Amino acid sequence: MLPILSPLLTVFGIMLAGFIVQKWRILPAGSDNVLNQYVYFIAFPAIMLIVLAETPIEQIRNWGFIAGYSIAMTLVYLFTTWVSLWRDKKPALAAIRALNTTFGNTSFIGIPLMMMLYPNNQLALAAAAIASLLSVTVFAMVLAQLALYQGQTDNAFKTVTLALMQNPIIIGSAIGVVISALQITLWPPVSGVIRQFGLTSSPCALFAIGMVLCQANQQEGRNAQSKMSTSAELATLNLLKLVIQPLVAYWLLILFGIDGDLLKIGVILAALPTAASVYLLAQRFNVNAIVSAQTISLGIVLSFAVLPLLDHIL
Repeated sequence: MLPILSPLLTVFGIMLAGFIVQKWRILPAGSDNVLNQYVYFIAFPAIMLIVLAETPIEQIRNWGFIAGYSIAMTLVYLFTTWVSLWRDKKPALAAIRALNTTFGNTSFIGIPLMMMLYPNNQLALAAAAIASLLSVTVFAMVLAQLALYQGQTDNAFKTVTLALMQNPIIIGSAIGVVISALQITLWPPVSGVIRQFGLTSSPCALFAIGMVLCQANQQEGRNAQSKMSTSAELATLNLLKLVIQPLVAYWLLILFGIDGDLLKIGVILAALPTAASVYLLAQRFNVNAIVSAQTISLGIVLSFAVLPLLDHIL
């Protein structure tokens, strides 16, 4: 068995459990919202804080990795936006499609996957944390775009700034970076509490993803729009996310001098399927929500082929 298959099966097994629990309504109504809020406001900021705090600042300030990964995201985002605008002339639709092709699940899937693939490797976790921060920034920009297009704001820059400043993941990460830069050693009981909260982020987040996808699947079944979504669109979005983005990231990371395990980590992170948050955002603004859900579900299935292939090649 390829090394990546075991952690992949573990990750997606937890997601499947969440899907089944939501499908069979084992937990009370609204449990998925409570779990998502816990992960978003407590568990995930905790893991970001402790990972970055315990990573040497020199590894965090890896500008080659940051540049290669972020430029790859930007190029795929701009290409998807251009093609969508050329085809449909709908800016909000173009923004959601572009987010589908760039916002990989580096947080809820990437970090637990790195923990299992590279145990006790702080660099792998730091890379996943950096990729997550870059993804959150893109997400905030799309949120501002959609709010602007739908008349919910008249100042996109202010909306992006507030979204980032109020984001608990950004706040936790910023605290972690400051602790690392100042070379502060946290008191063991404090770091222990933060770490224990952080360790709950992976199973809770994966379980919550399964619940969200189950809800999306149920809505898809009730919504006639699902019949209108073409297989060509789903295939194109996943091709851009699972194949084109990691290929572009591979070339750019090499260009910026990244090699060895960090190169492999960066490519795998770039090849992760679209995050479930994209569906939630699309649903909130009523823009291509069903297609986003289908893209995420198909991407997760295709990951079983794409990620082991990349792991083997690299």
